[in-house]
Amino acid sequence: MNVASKTFGALARGIFILSLPLLLLSASIAIAINSRPLYEYGFERYGVSQTTDLSPAQLDSVTRQLIGYFNSSDEPIAIMVVRDGQEVPLFKQKEVSHLADVKKLIQLDYFVLLGTMVFAAGYAFVSWTRRRKELALSAITGSGLSLALLLGLGLMASLNFDQFFWQFHLIAFSNDFWQLDPATDYLIRLFPEPFWSDATLFVGLLTAIGALAVGLAGWLYLKSQRKASPG
Repeated sequence: MNVASKTFGALARGIFILSLPLLLLSASIAIAINSRPLYEYGFERYGVSQTTDLSPAQLDSVTRQLIGYFNSSDEPIAIMVVRDGQEVPLFKQKEVSHLADVKKLIQLDYFVLLGTMVFAAGYAFVSWTRRRKELALSAITGSGLSLALLLGLGLMASLNFDQFFWQFHLIAFSNDFWQLDPATDYLIRLFPEPFWSDATLFVGLLTAIGALAVGLAGWLYLKSQRKASPG
């Protein structure tokens, strides 16, 4: 193997290891975004039907329409509800604008998920046919990196979730449309801050499970190779 091949292989391995945390996190976020049970859990836990005067059937419709909106190219979002016998928009313009910003972040997440998935699958395929031990070691390293980063973010979130949540919005959004009033804005009534703490935990647990599964797969392969090797 010449120097160029070794360099390319080392670079590809490094990118694979670094891509695993992004792949696992973006996949977990995508699952959460599209998880109707997670929305329903939040609605029930935080009494959203009472705070919004929306029936469970209406909340289910809102959930379906939000998920559909996040996965479509349709703009702007236009969720209608019946109040006093009249069909009216659920969200005001500020909320509609914020949801459009959120949708851009979701599309970015999908882009990261697709890119890291394609690269990781390609690297795994090539390595499986040529360098299986290296692939297993890379998987274990990427798993460990994922868990270390997750632990760091988890500590920051658990110590002061309010500050963590605030800083996330300052970084993620270039406007103040996310600063909503629970007295007048339905979006924050549907998804109060404690819900986002639960959702963050959900994403963290999914990511940790994925990282442990990847690391375990690599470890089991190396263990099987050691047993197969004489001496």
